[in-house]
Amino acid sequence: MVRYAKLQLPFDPQATQAELLSVNQNWQSHFNTYHFEGSWTVLPLRSPNGDDKNITPELMGNNEYLDTMHLQNFPSVKKLLSSLQCEQMSVRFLNLQAGAVIKPHRDNELAFEKGEARLHFPILTNPEVEFYLDGDRIILAEGDCWYINANLTHNVSNKGINDRIHLVVDCKVNDWLKNIINTSTEISVKDDSDSEQLLLLIKELRLQNTETSNNIANELELQIK
Repeated sequence: MVRYAKLQLPFDPQATQAELLSVNQNWQSHFNTYHFEGSWTVLPLRSPNGDDKNITPELMGNNEYLDTMHLQNFPSVKKLLSSLQCEQMSVRFLNLQAGAVIKPHRDNELAFEKGEARLHFPILTNPEVEFYLDGDRIILAEGDCWYINANLTHNVSNKGINDRIHLVVDCKVNDWLKNIINTSTEISVKDDSDSEQLLLLIKELRLQNTETSNNIANELELQIK
C-alpha cells in the first residue's frame, strides 16, 4: 500500500498565486465543520455538474464532474490539468488559514489501490504548517506535487501567520498515474498483508453473525482504521 509519494509533476505556483490575488473569489467554508477548528475554506474549480456553489467532492445520483465558472480565472491551473493524462474528478483550492487546525480524520476509500488518487499541489504555504499522515510528518513545499493516501488518518495544523492554500485534484487511477506514483523517488509503502488477513477474519466473523463474533469483528475493524 502506498502511503504517500512525491510526484514529478512540475507547475508554477507563482503564476497561480498571482491569479488568486487578481480575482475576488467567492470562498466557502468547508462543509465538514466537525473535522476542523478555525477557518478552512474551499473554492471549487471542478465539481458535480459544474456547480460553483457545490463544494462536496463526491458525486450524487446522475451527476458528473464539470468545470465551474471559477476555472476560467486560473489559466495556470487549466494548463496543469491538461498535462495530467488521467480522468479528473473534483478540483478545488483549499485554504487553511493561519491558526486553523484540521483534526485527525480519514476519507474512506480514497486511495491509489482503490482506484482513486488525491494529488496535492501546494500553492501557498509556510514552514509552520504541520501535515501528518499515518503518524509521519510530510513537508509539502510550494511547487511540489504529492499523492496522499487519504484513506489513512491525517491531520494538519497551520501554526504560521500566513494562509496555506493547496490545489487538490482527485483523479481516477490509470496506467499513466500508476507509473508516475510507482516510479517516485520519494515514496512510502506500507505492508498491508496483515490488514488483508484481518479483513478475511472479519468476513468470517460476520458470517457467524452472533453477538460475540460481531463484537470481535468490531474490535478488529478498529485495528485496521
